[in-house]
Amino acid sequence: MDINQLIASRVLALRNARGLSLAALAERSGVSRSNISLIERGESSATATVLDKLAGALGVTLASLFAAEAAAPSPLSTRAQQPVWTDPDSGYTRRQLSPGVRSPMQLVEVVFPPGRRVSYEQPSHSADIYQQVWLLEGTITVTAGEQQWQLQAGDCVAFREGQPIAYENPGATPARYLVGLVTLPFSLL
Repeated sequence: MDINQLIASRVLALRNARGLSLAALAERSGVSRSNISLIERGESSATATVLDKLAGALGVTLASLFAAEAAAPSPLSTRAQQPVWTDPDSGYTRRQLSPGVRSPMQLVEVVFPPGRRVSYEQPSHSADIYQQVWLLEGTITVTAGEQQWQLQAGDCVAFREGQPIAYENPGATPARYLVGLVTLPFSLL
């Protein structure tokens, strides 16, 4: 399935499952109705920032918008099955590593071009989400709220979502990193 069609079907299915109209999702997310409609029809390649807003308004992680729904999800996700998406604004490429089986943990591989930046407003979610970023190659600056870290290959940083988050590659070569996301219901805290 084409990645834009995968995103389209996920956004539409999540919106319908929550009983939200286009107008209601637009109001919750701050994304225009027409843009959401284009995304749901697979006619628009949304930016990471827009997808993050939609995910927050739908109460899911950004990574879950790239997870294919299957009648009987497999615990195995082969490289050929892993959806790959490129942000049209920053040019970063993300690969959804985690299989479709239900799990509180998701893994994502990102290749981030040099000299680029992407930021997320991090709307509130209906769960508590923790993130770890392990830099495999290159350099990257990660900002979460008021904290900022300069990562070199091999470094790993952990933080909680729900605050503005930004990634920037100040280097001259692409950065490649693994993102681990763990979602806990608020009731477990």
